[in-house]
Amino acid sequence: MTIDEDHDSIRAIRWEDGRLCLLDQRRLPFEEHYLYLDDAAGVAAAIRDMVVRGAPAIGISAAYGVVLAARRRQAQAPGDWRGLLDADIRVLAAARPTAVNLFWALERMQGCLAAAGVDSGAALLEEARRIHAQDIDANHRMGEHGAGLIQAGAAVLTHCNTGSLATGGYGTALGVIRSAWKAGKLTGVYAGETRPWLQGARLTAWELTRDRIPVTLITDSAAALLMHRERVQWVIVGADRVTANGDVINKIGTYNLAINCRHHGINFMVAAPCSTLDFSLASGQAVEIEERGADEVLTLGGERIAAPGAMAWNPAFDVTPAELVDYLVTEQGAIGAPDAEKLAALRPLG
Repeated sequence: MTIDEDHDSIRAIRWEDGRLCLLDQRRLPFEEHYLYLDDAAGVAAAIRDMVVRGAPAIGISAAYGVVLAARRRQAQAPGDWRGLLDADIRVLAAARPTAVNLFWALERMQGCLAAAGVDSGAALLEEARRIHAQDIDANHRMGEHGAGLIQAGAAVLTHCNTGSLATGGYGTALGVIRSAWKAGKLTGVYAGETRPWLQGARLTAWELTRDRIPVTLITDSAAALLMHRERVQWVIVGADRVTANGDVINKIGTYNLAINCRHHGINFMVAAPCSTLDFSLASGQAVEIEERGADEVLTLGGERIAAPGAMAWNPAFDVTPAELVDYLVTEQGAIGAPDAEKLAALRPLG
């Protein structure tokens, strides 16, 4: 797996000694703690509880979760383990409903299982590793395509975390930023803090500083003023799902940024691998938006910050209409003003 020591040193997902090793992102930036998982239930809990997050990383973790489940079921019931494996796959699929990569990866693993011969365990592990490696390769290609759109002397704003922590490595939107920085095109990178989990403050800022890319953190509500003062020329985000018409489902707050970009004449780029494209849904209005617990908004670091008796609404994602997206960048290239007709060209055959 490609690692550029200057600006790409982080791998949060590893397969070690027959177990899945995940960097616990809940403890960052102050503690680098790894969890070692050996069953599907543990992987599902890690996805649900935000140990691992980011659509590509969730899919990769789930793929390894199938490997773990198959090994356990084979040991428990050598004659009927394939039937029992279905329950484990359902547990993994239910971990988080919005990221389409989760279901894409599970479908690939099920296809591999159906085609596998006697040594299906080895075939499943090989397929999970292939999914992992292909994601990193796609991110590097996406980074080059996205960086090619950025003019020299630009500054960018990004949202949530879309880097090595959210993928197999290198990143989607942060992959574009890494490539543009390495090419000498960027004068600065801004990161929105991303309430309520503060992925921008805790994770994106940690990634960039660790890889020696200077980053300036802003509160989410400061983005419009940043644009008004012409501090940035691009906003670059990732996606948890892109529907057939080009609507983008991503971390809550993405829609706000797209509206502000259109008002201020700022370029809005979405970087997402083709595995994030969901052609089964005509538009973003059909997507189930995950709503998480109120305590994530009412508390901070385990301490309540809201007035007693206050309630909270906590959608984890929002929908950005395709008409607000200037460029959708995948590993296959950049699409200006994406729509259903343009995306159809990326639809896999068969």
